[in-house]
This record gives sequence, C-alpha cells and structure tokens, in this order.
Amino acid sequence: MSRISKNPIDIPNGVEVTINDNLIKVKGPKGELSQDYLPYVKFRIEDNKIYVDGNENSMKRKSDAKRINMFQGTYASLVKNMIKGVTEGFKKELEILGIGYRAAMQGSKLVLQLGYSHPIEYIPPEGITIEVPAPNKVIVKGIDKYLVGEVAARIKRFRKPNVYSGKGIKYVGEVIIRKQGKKV
Repeated sequence: MSRISKNPIDIPNGVEVTINDNLIKVKGPKGELSQDYLPYVKFRIEDNKIYVDGNENSMKRKSDAKRINMFQGTYASLVKNMIKGVTEGFKKELEILGIGYRAAMQGSKLVLQLGYSHPIEYIPPEGITIEVPAPNKVIVKGIDKYLVGEVAARIKRFRKPNVYSGKGIKYVGEVIIRKQGKKV
C-alpha cells in the first residue's frame, strides 16, 4: 500500500466532495475542481474523511499490484491538492532582475519589458489571477496547483535567468548558480 494513501484525507468545513463514475469533484469557498481517475483506485468517504483504496478487481496480472499502489499515492496527493486549492489557493511569486526589465498589468493582460525590441503581452488562462505589486515582482494565484505552476513556468520562460549576469525572471527564493565570466 502507498504510504501517502495510508492516512485518510480530512475534509474541512465548507468543502463538498462528490464521487461519481470516474470523476471526483471538490467544491469549496474559492471554487470547484474536478479530476478524472482510473479504475485502479476506489474512493470512499466516512466521517468527513476520504480514503483512497486500491481496486483489486482491476488487477489482470500479479504485476498490476505495483501499478495500483502507485496510483493510490498519486490520486491521494491530487485530492489533497484539490482540497487545499478550494480552501486556501496556491500562489507562485516571480522576481524580475535586470536594468530596464519590468512588468505591468494592462487590464487583465500582463505586459513584460525584458530587453527585447518589443514588449511581451501575456493573457492568463481562466481561473488564474496575476498581480504586479512592484515593477520587478509578479504573483500568480489560483486554485489549481498544476495551472498555477504552469503559468509561472511560462512567464519565466520568456527570459530565463542568465548564469553569467543573473538577469532574467526567477522564482522568489530560487538560487541561480553564477558562472565566472571571461578572464582578460
């Protein structure tokens, strides 16, 4: 059995969890998330706790036990993240380093000046909010952990940090290992 799925997942007050044929829905104060799941796992709700069990009926051969164990842990983590997302939400903070590099919001569009000949405009997907508290700081917020991380990675990809000068977009707290430049 997966160690992650050994412990039941608590359902906090104000969160509704429904399990249908191959779909689990979590509804909370910040929104609603749903996730399809494979027949390798079964979910059951008892006493405001979700239990993730392996579905032994889906086993066709003995080697499928490892696959069932793997999916138990995966879906337990996905459900935990869904519950945390609809109650607290997720956020990623990005930092822009470089002279003349800056970010600004124009309506719902993020406009980045990153040393190119043109500004970069990024429209966030639905369910994601972007804040720019300072010209060199961008905050990505949302209820879906995967989508928040994907949007932050896309913004970071517009100008990856340079290992020689350190200029570019990086996560707050990320350490860029600097290389030594050319010796004269």
